[in-house]
Amino acid sequence: MKRFFSILLLFCACSHDSSISKDLSISIKEYQKLLIEKGVTASNVVVLLKDGKEIVNSVVNSNIDGDMNINDNTIFPIWSLSKTVTGVGVMILYERGLIDFDDPLSKYIPYFKNVKCKDKNNEYIYYCDNEITLLDLMTHRSGYPNNNEHYPARDNKYRNLDDFVRDVSKYPVEFEPGTDYLYGASYDILGRVIEVVSNQTFYEFLKENIFVPIDMVNTKFYIDKNERKNFQVLYRRNNNLREFTFEYDQNEYLSGGNGHFGGGGLVSTTPDLMKFCKMLLNKGSYKNKKIISSQAIDMMTTVYTKSSYDNGFYDGWDVGFSLFILNEPLLDGSNAPKGIYRFAGYHNNHLWIDYKNNLYGLFMARSIPHSKLMVHKLRSVVYNIIN
Repeated sequence: MKRFFSILLLFCACSHDSSISKDLSISIKEYQKLLIEKGVTASNVVVLLKDGKEIVNSVVNSNIDGDMNINDNTIFPIWSLSKTVTGVGVMILYERGLIDFDDPLSKYIPYFKNVKCKDKNNEYIYYCDNEITLLDLMTHRSGYPNNNEHYPARDNKYRNLDDFVRDVSKYPVEFEPGTDYLYGASYDILGRVIEVVSNQTFYEFLKENIFVPIDMVNTKFYIDKNERKNFQVLYRRNNNLREFTFEYDQNEYLSGGNGHFGGGGLVSTTPDLMKFCKMLLNKGSYKNKKIISSQAIDMMTTVYTKSSYDNGFYDGWDVGFSLFILNEPLLDGSNAPKGIYRFAGYHNNHLWIDYKNNLYGLFMARSIPHSKLMVHKLRSVVYNIIN
């Protein structure tokens, strides 16, 4: 009799999981179609993995003239999702005892020894009282903006990171380092720190320590000539204008040179990012290969900046090592649990990690303008069904 009830419970659990997966697949596909119908984005992909099983892998192509169908070989510029990869790279150095987050940046890059600050009213420039630390860079509290007119981040003119950081160091930060939050060029600078400490190019380090162990074979800083046919076209929406174009590609993604930017220079594919998400969900491990420890993940998701209306975060989300962490679910309103974290790229590539439900979500598209709300609604679809 006990065996009968055990089998019955197992059957009910499997049936329940199957029902959830079916409901999710239907609802998510309808939402993807709606995004296209409303002109929010064009062809797009949603992937959900829960309890080690891929419960949704939905590609919806727009079939609009000028768009390109998405498949596993489609290459996306992932922009700021690069920061998440760079953050993992820095944690690798930290766990090897090669850096400390209290170290001043000038220890590794002497150009930053005497950084200048702007006063609160932008009326005068003075030498900063605080040195920029590695912790300031990891938490976007260095004071360097994302795109200064003098050193446009990820500009094609830079063929190596040393030239870039030399230019950055010449200009003042917006406030005393460590005293405020400003989403900016910090992770581009961290790429150069990785080079100095590892004695490798930034790309060589990422490839050896992250991309090869995780089998991310299509994640890199350049696109070969024969791969260009797989580079997803950009869907651009501006008021009543709708167009597909390559004219707004700020990066050329050319091979040669080492001007590789940790803040937004990588390209990748959906299968590669699925592997990266799985590593994060497994607390730093992929197929029994440890990339970083679970303690490193905990450090990355420790809150350093609280949400406020001024800094433009979504209500309820705070900031750790660049990652956005949900600490007040009621303010967020998506029905997602406390503790999930997310990040995104400029052209609407989004991921989130949920340890409570043992789940990751991944949304892939290539469109502007960037939309946090689009994926907030996607999470609402997911969690209203799961819960």
